[in-house]
Amino acid sequence: MRAFVVSDHAAAPAVTEVPEPTPGPGQVRIRIHACGVNFGDLLMVKGTYQETPALPFTLGMEVAGEVDALGEGVTSPAIGTRVAVFEGAGGMAESGVFSAERCVEIPDAMPFEEAAGFIVAYGTSHLALTDRAHLKKGERLLVLGAAGGVGLTAVELGAAMGAEVIAVARGAEKLAVAKAAGATHVLDSDTADLRAEVKALGGADVVYDAVGGDGFKAAMRATNPGGRIIVIGFASGDVPKIPANHLLVKNIDVIGFYWGGYLTWAPERLSRSLGDLMAMYEAGKLSPHIGAVKPLDAAGEALELLRSRKVTGKVVVKTR
Repeated sequence: MRAFVVSDHAAAPAVTEVPEPTPGPGQVRIRIHACGVNFGDLLMVKGTYQETPALPFTLGMEVAGEVDALGEGVTSPAIGTRVAVFEGAGGMAESGVFSAERCVEIPDAMPFEEAAGFIVAYGTSHLALTDRAHLKKGERLLVLGAAGGVGLTAVELGAAMGAEVIAVARGAEKLAVAKAAGATHVLDSDTADLRAEVKALGGADVVYDAVGGDGFKAAMRATNPGGRIIVIGFASGDVPKIPANHLLVKNIDVIGFYWGGYLTWAPERLSRSLGDLMAMYEAGKLSPHIGAVKPLDAAGEALELLRSRKVTGKVVVKTR
């Protein structure tokens, strides 16, 4: 079978012929149809992600497809079940083996391309806003990187939760996408005085930041007393230093959030969140935005789209 393999952290990954895997105890084999591309994949290529597998490995954190073989001791999900799963690596391939207990059954109406980009993006925003930030109806939510894979879901979910959403993104096209997802206000990160304009709108009660850098600093200064800032990631490449005296004076909470960590220390919360999200999807309350779909042979182009931040929503690699 074909797989997009990282063989050397100093070289680009390449599509390679590899043996089809056999599921071990507790595993299922999935006939993969699509794989979502995540910022962590870019870090894995370089070997700088906190959970980078040993070389060589197949890239791809989240997948969607059909179960076609069961390992020892596995009875569910049954062969033929349509599932999505997040398991760190192995997704940019025609088949892969994954933990049976991490598989989430997907609705028949959900295309594999949407399912492959659903778990991490929506799961991140839902748990961050509900379990960590405790976003309340009527609060003002500021989303940095609002047109990206996770940022756009934060806009959509924040609006669905009754928040007044301020979306920050680069350029008119991305701002229009954020507006369509439910943002009340949109600000161009290239031209806006973020601190001044957010304060003019009444300040932020909750900040969702997947970007870091100067945006974080401006957002912190525009956060209302008692506000919460959720640290999601650092797409800008700049990890900001946080002046603790500002937190003290304004009674601000800065909250770290790593969705994948819930798999080990609070899997029941993650499962409950994904169940809620699937129910919202089936009820027609969520509309995943897939910005680009690339075939497996062009997986390198998919990575570049994410790296350059030239696409809105989720980037997906179609493996079949």
